Amino acid sequence: MKIDFSTSSRIIFGSGEFRKIPDLIKGWGHRAFVIRGNNPTYGKEFFDIIGFLDLEVTYFKVDKEPDIEMLCSAVKLARDNNCEFVVGFGGGSVIDTGKAVAALLNNDGDLMDYLEVVGKGLPQKNVSKPYLAIPSTAGTGSEVTRNAVIDVPEKKVKVSMRNAYMLPKIALVDPELTLDLPQNITATTGMDAFVQVIEPYVCNSPNPMVDMFCRDAIPRAAANLLIAFQEGSNIKARENMAWVSLMGGLSLANAKLGAVHGFAGPIGGMFHAPHGAICACLLPAVMRVNIENLKKNDSENLSLKRYSEIASWLANDLKAEVDDSIHFFETLCKNLKIPRLRDIGITKNDFPSIVEKSRNSSSMKGNPVLLPDEELTRILDLSF
Repeated sequence: MKIDFSTSSRIIFGSGEFRKIPDLIKGWGHRAFVIRGNNPTYGKEFFDIIGFLDLEVTYFKVDKEPDIEMLCSAVKLARDNNCEFVVGFGGGSVIDTGKAVAALLNNDGDLMDYLEVVGKGLPQKNVSKPYLAIPSTAGTGSEVTRNAVIDVPEKKVKVSMRNAYMLPKIALVDPELTLDLPQNITATTGMDAFVQVIEPYVCNSPNPMVDMFCRDAIPRAAANLLIAFQEGSNIKARENMAWVSLMGGLSLANAKLGAVHGFAGPIGGMFHAPHGAICACLLPAVMRVNIENLKKNDSENLSLKRYSEIASWLANDLKAEVDDSIHFFETLCKNLKIPRLRDIGITKNDFPSIVEKSRNSSSMKGNPVLLPDEELTRILDLSF
């Protein structure tokens, strides 16, 4: 057995833990670069804590998924103010922005030197500036992953800046910070987290350590996502979904993904829809097509057995059939009001371009079965 596992230097989880921020950043310096989301009233107590500290604070607002122009502006602002460390409080876009800024503050060159695909893809030579990542959603798990996803609008793609040095120094996950999330964000981020513990479990190169996280997180998500959606103030459901999100981040950072994410990256670059909504919309069809192809061509495949395990966890019934999992997610997506592909502006004329861009994506290479173009198109059709 061989494993390779990386994560943030320190992970703190629990309700009310964000109030420890003053102690956590002691000794990091006096000039902070604080990245926040678009809502000026959200997280008041967090910003009160920052305001009471003896710090020179430079704030930066992230109101969309980070792109090259936004990140270059953020890095320039942080450098001009000689910021010594970074704090990110918000959703995945905020957390990813913080990872990129912290990395570039302590490395020469500019963003294009380090970007994959559209840039030079150079390795990061120096560790990032200290970064405290505090997610305000339960979805991406970005606080424990080693990359930042960056939109390149002119090329209609999303690419990554990626290095183990980009892992935040501290990941602070506090479920209290998700209590006020609106239903639509609870749904899409929650489904993102759900997918991120399913795909690593059934991928073609699972990680035994990641398997433990997925086996714990999948039943939790099944039992709690709809409750968190319907009862936003239910702290127990929020705690469980924050845990699922954390497990999803740890899982995707250390095992492969699959066709859901293989499609989601290119689609997200072509059509500006929430990543979690795209993943949720595609999941039932991807499961259906994967299961059908595994049954037909490789019935002894470990991934098919794992799909069967997932079905029993979702139904809390050891006798559940593997196909029951497809129905579970179709019903869950309807209850969560997840949009269809047509609802986010995709037409069937876009299918060939989406398939072409998705076919060779890094996530697609982890799918449990190699799918030809006609099956990839069928997934899009089923999700339309």
